[in-house]
Amino acid sequence: MKTQDLTLICAIERLSDPGSYGFSVEFNGSTIDGFVVQRDGEFFAYRNHCPHTGSPLDWVEHQFLDIEGALIQCATHDAHFLIDTGECVFGPCPGESLEPLSISVDNVNIYLSGSA
Repeated sequence: MKTQDLTLICAIERLSDPGSYGFSVEFNGSTIDGFVVQRDGEFFAYRNHCPHTGSPLDWVEHQFLDIEGALIQCATHDAHFLIDTGECVFGPCPGESLEPLSISVDNVNIYLSGSA
């Protein structure tokens, strides 16, 4: 029987709505650099890796959203991605997507999750 591996990312209270939070954690023997976005009470997580250049998406710590808080924005070449799917809808990588991460959320915390 498989068990669920959980690694703490952050407390829910660290994110506004809409808001984002960047993290780097050890998970199943690897370092995962990612970020979580909260929008309308839902949470989404992706690797902090632009599909266009491979660069991190943020220039300022924990800031992954555009000024309106409606889209994820890459600080390097201004690519914009849908929050719920990670699909690029503007910029140099249309049709490409961010790599999603599996998360679990309880009443207090957000965890990186996966099967072991």
